Amino acid sequence: MERLDPPRAITVRPRSIVDSIKAHALLLFGMLGLMWAAETLDLLPFVDLDRFGIRPRTAPGLVGIVCAPFLHANFAHLLSNSVPFLILGGVVLLGGSTTFWRVTLFVMLVGGFAVWLLGARYSDHLGASGLIFGYLGFLLARGFFERSAMWMLVSFIMLVLYGGLLFGVLPLRAGISWEGHLFGFLAGIAAARWMFPGGRKLFG
Repeated sequence: MERLDPPRAITVRPRSIVDSIKAHALLLFGMLGLMWAAETLDLLPFVDLDRFGIRPRTAPGLVGIVCAPFLHANFAHLLSNSVPFLILGGVVLLGGSTTFWRVTLFVMLVGGFAVWLLGARYSDHLGASGLIFGYLGFLLARGFFERSAMWMLVSFIMLVLYGGLLFGVLPLRAGISWEGHLFGFLAGIAAARWMFPGGRKLFG
């Protein structure tokens, strides 16, 4: 009698889930590692990576649209961004790596360009907070635009846990890039609208 192999779904699915978790963790911690490496490198003599931030309406400042999310004023600044980046970025990754990269690039490019175009003159905008606010905006808006019950629940949870961050889009504290927060947040909402334009039935 011929021996039958176990069903493929039973043998492959658990491993694929573990591999997916590992891949997501590698992606998030890899990006965070680049931020920490950049800040460590910036300690070296004659190294000034902060000059590659977004400097509004200057030609060199355009480079900051890509570089600024990986640069920070100091380690305290980086540390304050690290945990929100991992948590909010991780929740965005629940929708898949393609969604994560689309949101990340959209927020970096659109939000960063808005800061470059409309930010205060002679300012230098650094840090992952623009991305963090972009992830927050995306997560708050995705449930609405997609009309998905699950993502509506995620939006509500994010609002409860991180709604206090929204005060960061206001010019309340000197030395804080509220423009980066605001335009990152709006870019995240726009990314959700772009990626889920029609939505679907609530429990479809």
